Amino acid sequence: MPIDESVAFRPVRIAVLTVSDTRTLDDDRSGDTLVERLSGAGHELADRAIITDDTDLIVGKLHAWIDDPAIDCIITTGGTGVTGRDVTPEALERVADKMIPGFGELFRWLSYAKIGTSTIQSRACGCVTRGTYIFALPGSTGAVKDGWDGILASQLDSRFRPCNFVELMPRLTER
Repeated sequence: MPIDESVAFRPVRIAVLTVSDTRTLDDDRSGDTLVERLSGAGHELADRAIITDDTDLIVGKLHAWIDDPAIDCIITTGGTGVTGRDVTPEALERVADKMIPGFGELFRWLSYAKIGTSTIQSRACGCVTRGTYIFALPGSTGAVKDGWDGILASQLDSRFRPCNFVELMPRLTER
C-alpha cells in the first residue's frame, strides 16, 4: 500500500504493556520486538510495563495510560489466548468505548498464512477509548511481528493511503 511522501510523518506516542505471569523486562522478547519496531518506524515509546494476567490490574494500567495525554496508543502483548489466565480481551472490553473488530479479523487472516488453523486460538483485538487506541496482540514474538508489520506499521503511519488511524486521532472524542 502506498506511502504519500508529500504528507508529513507524525510520530505516535505508544505505550507497550506486556501481560504475563512469568516475563520480566530482562526476558520480554515480544515487548522488546515491539519497542524496536515502533522506535525504528519513528514513533515514541511513551511508557512500558509488565503486568500479571489479572483483569483488574490490566484495566487499572489501561485507564492510567488512557488518561495520560502523553499517550496516543497502547499496544499489549500476551494474554489473548483461550486458557483460564488469558484475560487481556476481557480487560479491553471493560475499558472500550468502541471495538475495532477488523483488527482482530485481519490479524487472524495474516496469521493463518503462517500458522494455519492455530490462529483460531488468538483473541487479538482492538478498541478506542476516550481518544486512545488500544491493540491487544498475542504474546509470541511472531505474533507481534505479524501485528506490527502487517497492520500497525501502516495504520499508525500518517502518510499511509488511502487512510490511516493517525489522521482520525483529532476526531476520536467527537460527540
